[in-house]
Formats: sequence, structure tokens, C-alpha cells
Amino acid sequence: MAGKKDYVNSNVTHNREQLEYHVKEILKLIGENVEREGLLETPARVTRMYEEIFSGYDVDPRDVLGVTFDENHEELVIVRDIVYYSQCEHHMAPFFGKAHIGYIPSGKIAGLSKLARLVDAITRRLQVQERITTQIADIMEEVLKPTGVMVVVEGEHLCMCSRGVKKPGSKTVTSAVRGEFRSNPALRSEFLSLLKQ
Repeated sequence: MAGKKDYVNSNVTHNREQLEYHVKEILKLIGENVEREGLLETPARVTRMYEEIFSGYDVDPRDVLGVTFDENHEELVIVRDIVYYSQCEHHMAPFFGKAHIGYIPSGKIAGLSKLARLVDAITRRLQVQERITTQIADIMEEVLKPTGVMVVVEGEHLCMCSRGVKKPGSKTVTSAVRGEFRSNPALRSEFLSLLKQ
């Protein structure tokens, strides 16, 4: 995750030797020659990649929003186009896209970078897009206790683009609506129209 320190998955670090062994075995099982030059370092590279892309397992997303500020702002706050990368739990294939978060504070705000860190903490693990969307909204609601929260997540899934139905360029859009966004259609419309600008 971006920030002062890079997070890594400590389970991967602790089990590095075993993971490298199993990656090598998978390469053999798919018919590769693990002794050829291009693959000699692949098990170690994959293990280092796992440390990074699965770093969300070592982070409690609630802690990311733990520092809040008292502020009387009671109007819509939106952080949009938060780029994320995740791994589909069904195929372990990448999916990626953008998350858009809107909320109406009720006396507490989070630093804007914290919302991007929240997305990273949730997406850097095996996931499904629907759960990502729900978890962002639920944690925002739990920690900040805003009047309302709305989250829209767009994703392009390689398990759908490069295999199976093979439909590259298709996007999945999910949303989660809480509090005032649920009861106020005009507020939902304002949020969605600001995303299009």
C-alpha cells in the first residue's frame, strides 16, 4: 500500500521457502522446464509478489480510518477514481478498476488519503467485487458514523476477459448505499452526477 511504509503479508514472508517450492511444483505440473533460464527465479519472484498483493491480510481496515478529525462539515465529500488491484478468489486471477466513495460527515471526517488506504486494505487479498463494495461502505459507516455513505466500484476481471467467456473490455459496476443516500434520491443523483464530471 502506498504511504510511509510498504506493507507485506507476514504469512508469505514466514513461509517463503514452502511457497517457492509449491510455485516450482505448479510450474512442473503445467509442463514447464523449471531449469530453463527464464524460470529459475520465478518461484522467488512470485513469492515476493504475493507479499505485496496479499498485504491486506496483515491490515485491519478499521485501523486505517482510526485517526479522525472533529469537523462540522455536513455536506457531501467524495473521493473518486481510487485505483485498486485485487485477486479474484474463484480463479486467483487479477481484477482491477476504480472505487468511488462519498459520505456525509456527522461531526467526524477522515483524512482523504485514508480512504485510498482503506480501499488498499480491503482489496489486497483474495476478494470478490461485491464484498469489496460492501466492506468499504460498512467500515466507513462503523468508524466514521456518517449521515450517509455511498460506494461505487468499477472492475475489469481477467477471469472474464482472458478465459471463460473471453469478453475483454467488459466492466462490472457494484454499489453500496447507506443512510441518507438510501432515503434521498436527489443525494444519490448528485453523487452519481459528480462521478461523471
